Amino acid sequence: MVLPAYVPHLPAGGEIVLFDRSWYNRSGVERVMGFATEEEVEQFFNDVPEFERMLVRSGVRLVKYWFSITDAEQQLRFLMRIHDPLKQWKFSPMDLQSRVRWEAYTKAKEETFARTNIAEAPWHIVEANDKKRARLNCIDHLLKQIPYADVPQEDISLPERIFNPNYEREVLPPELYVPSKY
Repeated sequence: MVLPAYVPHLPAGGEIVLFDRSWYNRSGVERVMGFATEEEVEQFFNDVPEFERMLVRSGVRLVKYWFSITDAEQQLRFLMRIHDPLKQWKFSPMDLQSRVRWEAYTKAKEETFARTNIAEAPWHIVEANDKKRARLNCIDHLLKQIPYADVPQEDISLPERIFNPNYEREVLPPELYVPSKY
């Protein structure tokens, strides 16, 4: 089973832990790039649903999101990275191969959904061509998955500042200030 590497990072009571899609690398990147055998992938698909059921039975609330972009959006983002010297560092040979293998990755994703979308921990797909809206939609959805009650709070009022007419703010030496460039 591949999953135990993540066990030390699972949340304790009251904690939230976020994993990226690397939890599912065996069924995605490792499979498409030939880093895992079909037997290893099959074992992964057999193990994951039961492992996730175990987590849920033990009290872990498991919420799975997939941020999905279109082929055209991925191409646009990659082209923008290529032409932006501040973002070129984000590229790896694996990223470039993901463009070549778009369909293989899509098929791997579809099988991952089909085989790991369980009632105890269903997948939630976030349309993510618009990053800002995707993040807001995901946050909104996630907050609705977690039951909570309002915490009673006392009203807060800002006290009046004490004003001393004899106090004059000192002028500090100009070399202490960060230059206002913008």
